[in-house]
Amino acid sequence: MHEDAQRWRPAPVPDRDAGVSFVIPVLNEREYLEHAVRSVLAQQLDVPIEVVLALGPSSDGTDAVARRLADEDERIRLVRNPAAHIPVGLNIAIRAARHPTIVRVDAHSELEPGYTRAALDTLARVQAANVGGVMRADGGTPFQRAVARAYNSRIGLGGGAYHGGTSEGPAESAYLGVMRRDVLDEVGLFDEGIRRGEDWELNLRIRRAGYRVWFDPDLHVTYWPRESWTRLVRQFRATGSWRGELVRRFGRRNGLRFFAPPMLVIAAATSVAVGAAQLLGVVSGRAGVVLSVLHLPVAAYAALIGAVAAGRGGGRGTRDRLWTLAVLPSMHFSWGLGFLQGALRGARGTVDTSRLARNTPLP
Repeated sequence: MHEDAQRWRPAPVPDRDAGVSFVIPVLNEREYLEHAVRSVLAQQLDVPIEVVLALGPSSDGTDAVARRLADEDERIRLVRNPAAHIPVGLNIAIRAARHPTIVRVDAHSELEPGYTRAALDTLARVQAANVGGVMRADGGTPFQRAVARAYNSRIGLGGGAYHGGTSEGPAESAYLGVMRRDVLDEVGLFDEGIRRGEDWELNLRIRRAGYRVWFDPDLHVTYWPRESWTRLVRQFRATGSWRGELVRRFGRRNGLRFFAPPMLVIAAATSVAVGAAQLLGVVSGRAGVVLSVLHLPVAAYAALIGAVAAGRGGGRGTRDRLWTLAVLPSMHFSWGLGFLQGALRGARGTVDTSRLARNTPLP
């Protein structure tokens, strides 16, 4: 956590009875959408609210769920997002919103009943432009629980504040976010050319404009991770690729933790190359002994992953521990490979295909 400047601009604070707009980009979320929307409608608020669903071209029956929900509650509004991409859908929903505070919600997330009220209190207290809290990942299967444990662990995603921080204060970014509409309009909403990491880039512009982005550990959001190994790898490959793109654009504005997975990939590739050379006899004797040092980073990483899987963080049952053993390297290596691609060549329109249902064409 940090603040870019010692002096900051207070964000506007709307009237206490001003309404709140919840915006949710949606694509192929038939199994999750209703839970997300119900958690929004259950928010403990005494001000007007609306829920704006930005519907991408789903192929799994999501639109039927959305229409049913809208028919049941007039506070739910539907807008179209033909481009399917998350930042485009967010901007369409925000432009359609009627209230001065915007709450971003993920279709894979569920808000605690007091989440928005507490966030509004924090926004007003610190006069921030955006406030976010802790992502608490959860799962319903051994695989999904393993992914959730990785999300909640410092080993899994590098220890960002919203993955378990405990100290309130200025932040680099915010998970989802409860945002002031005036500030969003001032800085230009989400960059529609960024497919992943769009929240980080928006918060960078908010901070550059002199406003605060704030982390409040008392705010909690439940997040349901991808439910299969293939979708997880696709998600992390795309996310890593866009982080590499953001490093190309913004350099050291990116935290050091983002460089750990690509360094792991490079270390592993080096270890494999050295090992092959040793097996083939290309290097031997003293040179082979010296080069063996290059195996140490990968050996240390393997030991760390094994310890996490075997310890309390790996789950209780054998299946949970085995999935933890598989999930952590899958996340790290797919993200790291994506990062190297994005840093070297740019993301080039890379999309997160884990959001696509079977037989759904890329937009």
